[in-house]
Amino acid sequence: MIKLYTAKATAKGGRDGVVTSGDGKLKLNLSMPKELYGEGKEGTNPEQLFAAAYAACFDNALNIVAKQKHLQIESEITAEVSIGQEAGGFGLSVTITGKITGVGVEEAYGLMESAHIVCPYSKAIMGNVDVTLTLAEDKNQVLNRETA
Repeated sequence: MIKLYTAKATAKGGRDGVVTSGDGKLKLNLSMPKELYGEGKEGTNPEQLFAAAYAACFDNALNIVAKQKHLQIESEITAEVSIGQEAGGFGLSVTITGKITGVGVEEAYGLMESAHIVCPYSKAIMGNVDVTLTLAEDKNQVLNRETA
């Protein structure tokens, strides 16, 4: 891989600490959610940060794929990152929900599948994390991506 950009972040204090980006643009307090037996104090957590990053990256991949197919769409991607217990410790699962206008349901699903193939975050977790792709307008049809 030819590196084009490297982001740097430092965490201190784990899930109840602080995370800061190397350039100082990001400084966030972290807090363990009550669901994970934390106090639920003011602050974010690694799952929220991952969900935000994954949603942004996936939406960008989706728009690149649509542009390559000469399609004009408007999109909004929501990523839900869940953490839970599994054999040997804890694991993650992700649901990516797309709200896509400008194409029909089948084409929207096709774009979601293509975006999942090219998105760097999807590539990074493929084979390790279960990812489900769905459309906001069409909850009856769910694409299951068994990537674990």
